[in-house]
Amino acid sequence: MKILRILIISLFTVISFPLKAGNDFCDIRNTSFSPNEYVAFKVFYTVAGMYVGAGEASFTSSLEKLNNIPVYHIVGEGKTYPFYDNFFKVRDKYESFIDTSTLQPYKFIRNIYEGGYKKYENVNFNKATNIAVTNDGVYKVPSCVQDVLSSIYYARNIDFDKYKPDDKIPFSLFLDREVFNMYVRYLGKETIKTKYGKFRTIKFKPLLIKGTIFEGGEKMTVWVSDDKNKIPVRIESPISVGSIKVDMMTYRNLRHPLSSLVSVR
Repeated sequence: MKILRILIISLFTVISFPLKAGNDFCDIRNTSFSPNEYVAFKVFYTVAGMYVGAGEASFTSSLEKLNNIPVYHIVGEGKTYPFYDNFFKVRDKYESFIDTSTLQPYKFIRNIYEGGYKKYENVNFNKATNIAVTNDGVYKVPSCVQDVLSSIYYARNIDFDKYKPDDKIPFSLFLDREVFNMYVRYLGKETIKTKYGKFRTIKFKPLLIKGTIFEGGEKMTVWVSDDKNKIPVRIESPISVGSIKVDMMTYRNLRHPLSSLVSVR
């Protein structure tokens, strides 16, 4: 089970589509997360119609400097539980260094171990020349571009009240030496019950890249808190064998009160 990749792709990694992010999406400012936020999730896998805990993932943010520029240092870590280590051990770590004023990434690091497969990737974004310098070469990128981790925090600052159900919200992402023009389809608002509690939520579907875990298309559903934090509270999706459910279980140091929480289980 590729726990952290599942969680990150679940949130915003989507298939190439002929849309371009408008200027509004290059001007978003952070109003949703604090410099020292922590959010943790549990990943459940379906077994004979029952959900069984398979692993966990967490996201933390801190305020630092990179080349004397103030940045949010975002770290995403994921791992399987010891029982699932016997089948497919995962120890993943993703890092993004994001400009505090523009929410554009300067640096992205991926250091993963997934069932014996190892990969280390270091990407530096040069905003003056619009290039991404990677382990494998130099690539041209749009002036307004995200990595897979920065895109989560970027999208948390989208004002969903400006959209109607079925609207597509586009932006650009650089992943594996390629630029994807991305979108999520806004579905509206819904009150749901999770392992943590009952939430008022914003609901949408990302259009996924077809791969070994996920089928292509809009088969995944994501719910984020309908308040100023917009933290993910549930993700559901079919995968190649069975399905998964990801629930938010713990949080600390949110920027705003979690006013979308109706009741705790």
